[in-house]
Parts: sequence; structure tokens; C-alpha cells
Amino acid sequence: MALRYLAVGLFEKIIAMRKSIMVVCGLLVGLSWAQPLPAQLSAKEIVQKADQTLRGKTTTAEMKMTIVRPTWSREVTMKSWSKGTALSLILVTAPARDKGSAFLKRNKEIWNWQPSIDRVIKLPPSMMLQSWMGSDFTNDDLVKESSAVEDYSHRIVGSQLIGDRDCYKIELIPLESAAVVWGKILTWIDKKDFLQLKSEFYDEDNYLVHTMYGKNVKMLGGKLLPSTMEIVPVDEPGKKTIIEYLRLEFDKPMEDTFFSTQNMKRVN
Repeated sequence: MALRYLAVGLFEKIIAMRKSIMVVCGLLVGLSWAQPLPAQLSAKEIVQKADQTLRGKTTTAEMKMTIVRPTWSREVTMKSWSKGTALSLILVTAPARDKGSAFLKRNKEIWNWQPSIDRVIKLPPSMMLQSWMGSDFTNDDLVKESSAVEDYSHRIVGSQLIGDRDCYKIELIPLESAAVVWGKILTWIDKKDFLQLKSEFYDEDNYLVHTMYGKNVKMLGGKLLPSTMEIVPVDEPGKKTIIEYLRLEFDKPMEDTFFSTQNMKRVN
């Protein structure tokens, strides 16, 4: 009989212990739910992170541009330098007929140096949508007069796979005060590495003008980046332009005086 009472008492203690453990677990679960969830990135923060992956304090690059047309193609090689978002310089190194041409951006002002006519030409905003060297890129695409971060409002409108990467789909609408050339941009940004893998550019009438793709992701200058940009016009079959990064270097010391109209004529 004593053994029976002992067993019953032990069983009751075990039940009580189990109840206590369950209460403690419930409290812990409640506390975990009470903790604030990690704040999700806003659409603007996502665009800003994507923009930062392409930049350092300074950037130096060598690139090859291939212009593809239904019956012909040609290649242009270039060097480029940039400091922050306000200063950039592009030098054409080939073919021979274009060698030495340069494009300079200082803040919102853009110049073009043409050695064949020995003239520096300041580009007005009305020229930003014109073709750059006969390619499908515009002057705005190459020298980035507008800022995807500062000149647009941003809204996440969905998610979509681009290749095997899950991407945010973000809509960019220009601010009323911004002097931009696009009526709307849709961009797809990788959720893991914040790589810009696709962008659609619309005019003021909401008509899709061209699509830009970021391809061949690999390490460049110590960063994981699309090494190739491809732009495809919507209404012109057989036409596209491809820019391939051959070399990329970040954070090399560079003075502001490097980005001058005088230096456009002698940089190499």
C-alpha cells in the first residue's frame, strides 16, 4: 500500500512538473511573439542598396559596347571614372574614328569633347533622350543625369523570379520637381544581393520604350555584380546594345579636379 501511495505521489509530481514546463514554454512563446519583428526595407531603401552595389567612393572601369543591328554590328571600347554620384567621365578608346571623344558630368551639367572638331559642347537637357554614339543607350543612361534614388518616388508592386533569383518588382514615378526623361520605370532587384537584373523604361505617355537586363553575375572589383548590361528597344526587332565590364575597380583615390573640361582633352 505504501508503495502504491508513493507511486501515485510521484505520478502527481510528474504531472505538476509537466504543467509547470508547459506554462514556462507558453510564457517564452508569448515573449518571443512580443519581440518586435525586423523592420522590412522600404522600396526606396531597396533601390538605394541596389544603387550602392554599383558604386564605391570612386569607380574606375574598362568596358566594351557592342551595337547590334539586323544587318551589321560594331564594337566601341571605353574607359570610365566616377566619384560619388555627381562626377563622372567617359573616354572612348576605339574604334579609331571615335577615339578620344569624352563625356563629362559635373552635378547636373554634362559636356562632350569632340577632338575631330576641337570643340567642347555642353549638352542641354533636351538631348538626354538622344542616342549615345548610335547605340540603344541614351545620353541619360550613360552619364546618369537623373538619380533613381532622389528623383523618383518608389513603390513595391510585386515579386518575380528573374532567372533563379527572387526579385522585388519596384515602380519608380518621377517627382514633380525632378528634371527626368522617363515617365515611369519598373525595376527588378534581387532580394538577396540587391542586384538590378531588369528595368523597363516608359515615356510620359506610359509607353514602354526599352528594357534593360543585367546578366552574367560574377565578382568584379571585389563585388558580386552583373558583368553585362543589355538594352533592347521594344519596337525595333533585331536591335540591341550590350555593355560588358572588362575591368572594374572601386575606391581608388581621385581628386575632384580630375573631372574638368580641360582634363577631357588629355585623359587617356
